[in-house]
Amino acid sequence: MAVSKMKLVNISGSLEALGAVTRACGESGVFQPDDTLSYYSDTSAFSVVHEENPFTAPLSALHGCLQNAGLKPGANAKAARLSDAEAESLKDEGFDIANAFVADVDEITAARNACDDKIATLKAEREQFEHLRGLNIDFESVLHCKTIKVRFGRLPLESYRKLGAYDDNPYVLFFPGACDTAYYWGVYFAPVDFAEEVDRIFSSMYFERMHIPDVEGTPEEILEEMTAKTEALQKKRADTAVRLQELWKEKGEECSSVYACLQQLSVCFDIRRYAARYADKFTLNGWVLASEEETLKKRMADIADITVSFKRAEEDGRHTPPVALKNRRIFRPFEYLVGMYGLPCYNEIDPTAFVAITYTLLFGVMFGDVGQGLLVALVGWLMWKFKKMDIGRVLIPCGISSSVFGLVYGSVFGFEHLLDPLYKALFGLNEKPVEVMASATATRIIVTAVAIGFVLIVVSMLLNIVSALRRRDFETGLFGASGVAGLIFYTSLVTGLVCQLVLKVHLMTPLYVLLLIVLPVLLIFLREPLGRLVAGKKDWLPESFGDFVLQNFFELFETMLSYLSNTMSFLRVGAFVLVHAGMMMAVFALANIFGTFGYTVTVILGNGLVMVMEALLVAIQVMRLQFYEMFSRYYIGEGRSFEPVKLS
Repeated sequence: MAVSKMKLVNISGSLEALGAVTRACGESGVFQPDDTLSYYSDTSAFSVVHEENPFTAPLSALHGCLQNAGLKPGANAKAARLSDAEAESLKDEGFDIANAFVADVDEITAARNACDDKIATLKAEREQFEHLRGLNIDFESVLHCKTIKVRFGRLPLESYRKLGAYDDNPYVLFFPGACDTAYYWGVYFAPVDFAEEVDRIFSSMYFERMHIPDVEGTPEEILEEMTAKTEALQKKRADTAVRLQELWKEKGEECSSVYACLQQLSVCFDIRRYAARYADKFTLNGWVLASEEETLKKRMADIADITVSFKRAEEDGRHTPPVALKNRRIFRPFEYLVGMYGLPCYNEIDPTAFVAITYTLLFGVMFGDVGQGLLVALVGWLMWKFKKMDIGRVLIPCGISSSVFGLVYGSVFGFEHLLDPLYKALFGLNEKPVEVMASATATRIIVTAVAIGFVLIVVSMLLNIVSALRRRDFETGLFGASGVAGLIFYTSLVTGLVCQLVLKVHLMTPLYVLLLIVLPVLLIFLREPLGRLVAGKKDWLPESFGDFVLQNFFELFETMLSYLSNTMSFLRVGAFVLVHAGMMMAVFALANIFGTFGYTVTVILGNGLVMVMEALLVAIQVMRLQFYEMFSRYYIGEGRSFEPVKLS
């Protein structure tokens, strides 16, 4: 439960060395630049380093060219560490290589795209002529006829059937070629003198004209010609793919290396925009892990005319350091859940380990089944193994926890007594340790759930006290609802009520109530002025006592309700234990209605449905308990991630 220690880095020196500095920072992979000007109260003597990145244009062109051609730089292509002279040389040489390659690829892709356009045009025209295949017409003769107008197109089926109404007009004739469920495709002819009248009649019947290009031959002949042209174009397009492969075989390795070098130089160059210049000098601020200080020092050792200084993050109170989480491997999957809420602040407790333990245990308690738990773990492993989904790594320990608690409940895919012989052989028990659906057991489960909630809330308060005092937030740590005062009040009240009502022990004496309940409540009520007083502030008294009393009265009332609601929220832990057993009882009750085959199918499908639905609901409910009942008491989560510049 720790946040990695950070150090603030300041690099200053001759402006001529800035290029070497930024490359060293980028190549180190440990440096996160920060806005340097924000570290100075008086910036009148400074100016931002405004320089256009010279690598952006060639990189963009090269990337677009490769993407358009369907090529990728070599996966193993890496840029070596470059000297100033080598970097300067690469600007010209690399640009020339990139530009030449882009020109060659553009030429080939232009030819390919031209083929694609012609193929697409032929495809569209072919679809038209396919509809006219049944017509024995020579297009050249009819399209160039001066005395007759020709109209190709389609006519709705209903309109085609109504053509009989125009039998008295010898020019209203439609010659169909092909048809489908909605239209007839074909042609009609009309003398020039009657074309307008015939067009009007067909238009009234929703005839849609079709544009026919200037072609020769019958539809069948034209389609054969189109097929030959398409095949020729496809062969030409295939030739462009071969040319691309040959070009990539010849220049791919060189191009990949240049691409990697230019990309890395571009990333390093972008660090310059965080620097500030004054006269012929520069200064650059950033962050580095304390454990990586020596790594950065070694990178800077060979650069002349610069000064590098390191300062502990705690020594700079004006700026918020970035956060890098440091957890054991077993807890790291749960950084994903913590990140969903927000990263811890630098001086805040990292809750990952606590979340990992509590989330896993609560999930197992609420969803206890040996078989279904193992399936959840398997699904999680597959999600991580093949899809690299972070949630998959979370499901693995959750599924294992479900299986462990399934052993306690004696449930294997809903079969409640399948493991009875095992309990008999190992522990001498006649049946499983916990009969969930027994009335007495159900009551104990609900009470246990509330007790779990009480313990977790107390632990959350303890974490809040430690975290607040670490931040020197005395108001929250000592007098807050989740501080020392709140902890004393909550534990004393619950302990007193349990002893009084359950154990019949008269613990809540007047002195007990006064010192451990009333006094902490008073301290919570006065937390703001008391916090300022302890912090040594002179203006610790409230400006308006009337407003102070009114505001804090309602806040105190809300605080009291939160203790109750947070504790009662854990009833859902016990409820889901009972819900799982009840849902599986329903599955088996339904399965018993059918025969042997139906019984098996119902049990399998029922298990699948219950596992998917309940696993999802339990995961959401446990997350809710984490975020609202626990995080709300001790966690701020407003930190920013440590993202050092890394060269791909």
